Amino acid sequence: MHADDFGFGTQIRKSPYFDATVRWGAKGFSVYNHMYIPRDFGDPEQNFWSLVNDAILCDVAVERQVEITGPDAAKFVQMMTPRDLSKMAVGQCKYILITNAEGGILNDPILLRLAENHFWISLADSDILLWAQGLAVHSGMDVSICEPDVSPLQLQGPKSGEIMRALFGDDIMDLKYYWMREVDLDGIPLIVSRTGWSSELGYELYLRDGSKGDALWERIMATGMEFGLKPGHTSSIRRIEGGMLSYHADADINTNPFELGLDRLCNLDMEADFVGKAALKRIREEGVTRKQIGLIIDGEPLKGPNTTFWPVSHGGEEVGKVTSAVYSPRLEKNIALAMVSVDHAHLGMQLEVVLPAGPTTATVVERPFFDPKKSLAAA
Repeated sequence: MHADDFGFGTQIRKSPYFDATVRWGAKGFSVYNHMYIPRDFGDPEQNFWSLVNDAILCDVAVERQVEITGPDAAKFVQMMTPRDLSKMAVGQCKYILITNAEGGILNDPILLRLAENHFWISLADSDILLWAQGLAVHSGMDVSICEPDVSPLQLQGPKSGEIMRALFGDDIMDLKYYWMREVDLDGIPLIVSRTGWSSELGYELYLRDGSKGDALWERIMATGMEFGLKPGHTSSIRRIEGGMLSYHADADINTNPFELGLDRLCNLDMEADFVGKAALKRIREEGVTRKQIGLIIDGEPLKGPNTTFWPVSHGGEEVGKVTSAVYSPRLEKNIALAMVSVDHAHLGMQLEVVLPAGPTTATVVERPFFDPKKSLAAA
């Protein structure tokens, strides 16, 4: 199939790796941040095993960057998030939440600090460029905000370190979890970070020149061949095993950090002011009415991830919804993230889930479902 066959006009953007992914067997695409993302290379279970046993290369150019520069950049970025950034060093990355005035989550990106007054917000799927530019208008702060020509790839899996060493030399092995550095690969300008959406050892390579997308993809695939590298897509199985959020599914503008158990990302007692501070303080005092839980769902292995929110009930009464569900071939169980009323969020509780095929039972369990200490990613 030729890339021209995907003829959906120009209003949805194609990544710099688009043609390469089609050449390498991408069978289906989704849309994320107004851009196509490959979501299918034939067999999601094989993609999962490639990820956990070897390595996969994923086109995640859809993780668009919001670049914030200028004398007030640090102050402005802190205004956007409840996470305390006062000790964030140049070269460090942090997982943050971006909240609105009601304490609702607008995005859960990775923040990168490239220089004293130079930040990238590496986005999940929602329009933060517009939010940031809007916030800046009446802020009185001296900042410039744009979307730079930056397109990340994810190289994830236990062999990703060896592939990085083959590409960049021994020095890259010193890169610590959630840190980044500037590198150059035969004239291809990159920022490389020890981050990813897999809970495995992994790296993100942020290409800083879209015209070199094809060359970068081919170079990594060629180098990775001997290590079993496969073209792939972010694995729903692995990210649900790891309890990682998917924005629009597990969190949205009507979800607050406390419902997700992400209190650690909210420093409400710091001096710095940020959007949503008063609301989040109120929510903390009043407590939440619903909470995210992990579920094991009984029954036959699910054929694929859920495409709708499945109702969760208890004693005939609806108490919440399954937000992300999938069959884990490693755990040999149907695992799910769900949002339910706090009375039904207790470990070991038996609930009912209405699948498309009919109702079944489910049990509330700890999340993440696998490697709770993230020892694989942080090793």
